[in-house]
Amino acid sequence: MSIRVVLVDDQPLVRSGLRVIMADHPDLDVVGEAGSGTEAVQLAREVSPDVVVMDIRMPGMDGIEATRLITAASGSTRVLVLTTFDEDEHVYGALRAGASGFAVKDMAVDDILAAIRVVAAGDALIAPGVTRRLIADFLDRPGPVSDPAPARAIEGITEREREVLTLVGRGRSNAEIAEELFISVATAKSHVARLLSKLGARDRVQLVITAYETGLAHPTR
Repeated sequence: MSIRVVLVDDQPLVRSGLRVIMADHPDLDVVGEAGSGTEAVQLAREVSPDVVVMDIRMPGMDGIEATRLITAASGSTRVLVLTTFDEDEHVYGALRAGASGFAVKDMAVDDILAAIRVVAAGDALIAPGVTRRLIADFLDRPGPVSDPAPARAIEGITEREREVLTLVGRGRSNAEIAEELFISVATAKSHVARLLSKLGARDRVQLVITAYETGLAHPTR
C-alpha cells in the first residue's frame, strides 16, 4: 500500500519538484498540494493523507499553526516539517504543535524521501543530530515551568521502560537500545510501543520531549 502524501510549500517550484521525484517511487503517492497553511488544513481534512510535508514560513497561516490544527484533528496524519538550519526558532514551535519529524531542505532527495517513509511508519527522529540539538536547545531555554503532567505520567511505567525512555531521549534507535540493555531488538520495540501507549505519545519525538521534561535526558552542549 502506498503512502499518501500532501505537499505544502508556498513555492510552486518546490512542490512540483518533489511531486516529479515521487512519481518515480510507487510507494509514495502525492494526493494533493497546498501553498498556505489554511489550504493545508482544509486539504488534510478532505483527503486524510498519511504524511503532510510542511513548510514553515508561508503567507497567512504558517506551518506551525497548520501543523497544530492538522495533528489535533487527526490521530493518523503525521507532519514532516521541511526546514532550514536558520529556522530553528520556528521548529521549536512545530515540536509543540505535534510535528513528527524534520527534514532539512538541503538534504539529499533520497534522504527526504526516506524521512517521509520513516514518519509514515511512526518512527520519527529524522536527521537525529539536528533533531536532538533542536530538542536540547528548546528544552534548555528559560521560560514557563513545564506542565507537571509528564512527570505524573511516567509514574506508571516500569523500571525497564524508564531505562528505554531514557535511551530514546538520547536519540538511540531500537537496535542501539537493544545492544545497551542486552535485550533483543523485538523486545526493545515492544517496550517503545508500550511507552507510546502508556504516555499517550504519537511517536518517538514526543517520547524524547517527555524524557527531557521529566529529567531522564539532559541537554548536551
